[in-house]
Amino acid sequence: MQAPNALRNAPLLLGASLALLSGCATAPPTRAGREDLRESAMDALRGMESSDPSLTGFLRSSAGYAVFPDVGKGGYIVGGGYGRGLVYRGGAEIGFADITQGSIGLQAGGQSYMEVLAFQRQRDLDRFTAGGLAFGASLSAVILKTGAAAAAPYTNGVAVFVKPIAGAMIEAAVGGQQFTYRPE
Repeated sequence: MQAPNALRNAPLLLGASLALLSGCATAPPTRAGREDLRESAMDALRGMESSDPSLTGFLRSSAGYAVFPDVGKGGYIVGGGYGRGLVYRGGAEIGFADITQGSIGLQAGGQSYMEVLAFQRQRDLDRFTAGGLAFGASLSAVILKTGAAAAAPYTNGVAVFVKPIAGAMIEAAVGGQQFTYRPE
């Protein structure tokens, strides 16, 4: 038996609500903020590629990718998270993106991590830039370590890579991620 739509969509609605309440915007409002995000994204990508050199080739063979250098999440029963990033096609920046997430269930703590989404085909990148990408509980991410990207699978045209930064979270919750895109 499947959960009612309202219950299945609760985590995404929660994440979107948290983003609206916190006043988040897809792109930083100042030129300095956008430059800081660019530097952070490049540093995060270098750090992730250093952890797993096979990520470089994986991203080169993709139609495009999004880099979120610092996604923060936290919760106690109800949780949420947010992060900003950049979207690339052929190694060139094409726009800004943000990620909001929500979850409900057994959880406590907080953490931050880097996240990279790789898009298998142009139509997968187009779906992302059109706002048609949201992840439910069924998508799993690859935690980067040497050689992990070489064997990473695409799920519905998207591969997800994460690298923890700090914090700890105990989680047995149902959640999802929603993405927003704004062209450069």
